[in-house]
Amino acid sequence: MTARSYVELLKLRIGVMVALMAVMGYVAVADHVYPGQLALLSLAMLLGSSSSSVFNHFYDRDIDRLMKRTCRRPLALSQLPVPGHILWLAFFLLVAGCGLATYCFNPVVAMHLFLGSFCYGIVYTVWLKRKTWMNIVIGGAAGSFAVLAGGAAVDPGRWLLPFLLSITLFLWTPSHFWSLAILLKDDYALAGIPMLPVLVGDKRTAQIIFLNSLLLVASSWLPLLFGRLGWIYGLGATLLGLHFLWSNWLLMGRPGPELARKNFFESMIYLVGLFISVLVDVGVGS
Repeated sequence: MTARSYVELLKLRIGVMVALMAVMGYVAVADHVYPGQLALLSLAMLLGSSSSSVFNHFYDRDIDRLMKRTCRRPLALSQLPVPGHILWLAFFLLVAGCGLATYCFNPVVAMHLFLGSFCYGIVYTVWLKRKTWMNIVIGGAAGSFAVLAGGAAVDPGRWLLPFLLSITLFLWTPSHFWSLAILLKDDYALAGIPMLPVLVGDKRTAQIIFLNSLLLVASSWLPLLFGRLGWIYGLGATLLGLHFLWSNWLLMGRPGPELARKNFFESMIYLVGLFISVLVDVGVGS
């Protein structure tokens, strides 16, 4: 395997997103933001995320060979026995991430990092992905632990706001991923993975996405209702939520790959916008 292959195993785009969610949890409750701490927190989360991603590549290599999107992945391409050091790599990354989190912050950060990796690597990949359409709903908790880790890096006692934000992230994942699943429905069907669009079709999936997004947008107001964030965040969450619901509504009216792709990207814009709203609100409030 080449160096590029090893980098691909890490799924760095997912890792960066996980790190950003941890940063959001940190900034939301910090009285003072220390760039050095943010860098160490991001590195720890990236290591933890990379660990579960490497394991995901290892465990899913058989079904990855069946799907157009994943058939070129390093372990899917190889017809040889997977080197044993791949699992050792996943183990080392997890230990390194948890160790860094414990040494630089506290054991609570390491616990959330571990639980996030466990959710993606074991709960989603091993237990649920091939068995139930609820796979991404329950497995989506992996991202929520990143927000909790970020808050705990400041003070484990300041858990309420990170917890409220983690609820929003938990509800964001199905709307985001089911939009992608509409695009990849044929791939998932070929591999025998019971993703929602495979089981109920595009139209019903779009309706469920819209209902889930209603809960998502409602949950985004919780920090405002609990008095943890101010009007700037509330305004941002409302405008972003209405825009995202409109995108969901369009998909529900004309379900299919074109609008599913648009909704997938709109979900990322929504999440980044929410993150920025938290940063601005906290910055102005401080």
